[in-house]
Amino acid sequence: MSMSVPAGGSDAEDEINSTINTTPLVDIMLVLLIIFLITIPVVIKSVPIVLPIATNIVTITKPENITIAVDKTGNVFWNDSPVTSNADLLDRLQKEAVKVPQPEIHIRGDADVRFESIGKVMVDLQRSAILKVGFITNPEPKVF
Repeated sequence: MSMSVPAGGSDAEDEINSTINTTPLVDIMLVLLIIFLITIPVVIKSVPIVLPIATNIVTITKPENITIAVDKTGNVFWNDSPVTSNADLLDRLQKEAVKVPQPEIHIRGDADVRFESIGKVMVDLQRSAILKVGFITNPEPKVF
């Protein structure tokens, strides 16, 4: 029996390849991607519902509606007349809360007002048991 033994020196075939072979990794990832694309629609089940279509309803100003405005310094106004204190606002709201039907309260807050000022008005509305409260904002500009 004879055996061929290399005669010393390094051949090109004997060198160690230190690079990573990414071909099997790419193949596995593509197979997983296809499996997920096929199975995700089957797995996701949702309740069939019809969602409402949002419409922009113009605010109808009735004479009994009350507008509370808060400027950027935190001053509170009751239908364009200044409110002197938080207790005065609470008293006015409690008088309006007992009316039947209860008037709607519309809050207009300046864009630069601290949330604390609006929060105080909201607490007074809650303490006086006002049920209908709305916030008045400017509509977003339409993009054409």
